[in-house]
Amino acid sequence: MRRLFWLVAIVVLVDTMFFAAVAPLLPHYTEELDLSKTGAGILTAAYPAGTFTGALPSGWLAARWGVKPTLLLGLGLLGFSSLGFAFANDMLLLGAARFLQGVGGACMWAAGMSWLASAAPPERRGELFGAALSAAIVGVLLGPVLGGAATVVSPEAVFSTVAVGAGLLAVWASTMPGVEPEPSPGVGTMLRALRRPAVLLGFWVFTIPALFTGVVEVLVPLRMDEFGAAGTTIGAAFLVAAAFEAVISPAAGRFSDRAGRIAPIRAGLVGAAVMAVVLPLPGSTLALAAAMIALICTLAVFWAPGMALLSEAAEKAGLDQALAFAISNFGWAAGHLVGAGAGAALADATTDAVPYGLLAVASAGTLILLRAAQRAVVPATS
Repeated sequence: MRRLFWLVAIVVLVDTMFFAAVAPLLPHYTEELDLSKTGAGILTAAYPAGTFTGALPSGWLAARWGVKPTLLLGLGLLGFSSLGFAFANDMLLLGAARFLQGVGGACMWAAGMSWLASAAPPERRGELFGAALSAAIVGVLLGPVLGGAATVVSPEAVFSTVAVGAGLLAVWASTMPGVEPEPSPGVGTMLRALRRPAVLLGFWVFTIPALFTGVVEVLVPLRMDEFGAAGTTIGAAFLVAAAFEAVISPAAGRFSDRAGRIAPIRAGLVGAAVMAVVLPLPGSTLALAAAMIALICTLAVFWAPGMALLSEAAEKAGLDQALAFAISNFGWAAGHLVGAGAGAALADATTDAVPYGLLAVASAGTLILLRAAQRAVVPATS
C-alpha cells in the first residue's frame, strides 16, 4: 500500500508540475507568438481539452484493460508531449503537445487514483486522496518554478528533463504488481449514473473550482505582466498559493472523513464567492498576488472531499472506481476548458471583472442549491 501510494503521488506530481509550468511562460509566449488573451487562453485550455477528450476512454481502458497498463500509457504520452513542448516553435505545435499531455493526464489520474481507491479502506479515503492530491499540488507548486526556469535557461533543457522523469516513473511502475481488471458495467452505466444527485454533485464539485482555476491561470499572469511583474515573480506568487493549497487539501480530506463531505465544500463555496468579487479590484502586483492566494486557499477545500464523495457515490451506483475517476477527470477538464478558453475570451471582449462576476454568481447559486442536493448524499459519518 505504501509503495503504491508513493507511486501514484509522484506520478500526479510530475503531471501537474508540467501542467502548471505554463503560467509564468504565458507572457513569453504572448510576446514571441503575438498572442492575445484569447490565444493565451486557448494554449492554457489545450491541456484540459485533452483531458476532456481522454476522460471517458481512459476510464474505460483502466476498467477493461487494467490500471497498470493505462498508467504506463499515460506516462508514455507525458514523455512524448514533454519533448514536443520542449522543441515546438509555433502555436499549433505547442497546443498539440499540451493537448496530448492532457490525454496522458486523464490516463494517469483515472488509473492511478482508482488503483489507490481499490487499496484504501473507505474510512480513510478522504485522508489518502487528500495526501495524493497534496502531492499533485506540490507539482502545481513546482510547476511555476519549472516554467520560470525555462524562461531563464531554455524550454528545450527544462522540458526534456520532464520527459526523462516520465520514463523513470514508467520503469518504476512496471515493477509494481498489477491488479486484474474486474467486470465493469461500462461507460453507458456511468452516463446513466450521472443522473443520480450524489454523482452529479460530485461531478459539479470538481467542475466549479476548475472553472475558477482556468480563469485565474490566464488572467492573473497577464494582469501581473501589465503591472510590470517578471516571469519569476509570477511563478513565485503561484508557488506560494500552491504551498498553502498543499497544506489545506489533506486537512480538508481528514475533516471530511469525520464531519461528512459537504461541510468543507460549503465553506469553500462561501470563500470562492467572496474572492471572485475581490479579485478584479487590486491595482498592484502584491495586492493581486495576495487576492489570488486567498482564492486558491478557498478552492483547496473542494478537491479531497469531492473525490471521496464521488468515489462513494460511484460505489452506490455500481460503478467501477476507474469510471468514477473518469467522471472527476471529465468535470475538472470541462471546468478548466471553459474557464481558460471562454473566460479569457470574455475578458478580452469586456473586462476581467465579467468572468469573475459570473464565477461569484455560480458559487452563490451552488451554495443555495446545496441544501436540497445534500438530502441525497449520505455523509461519511452521522
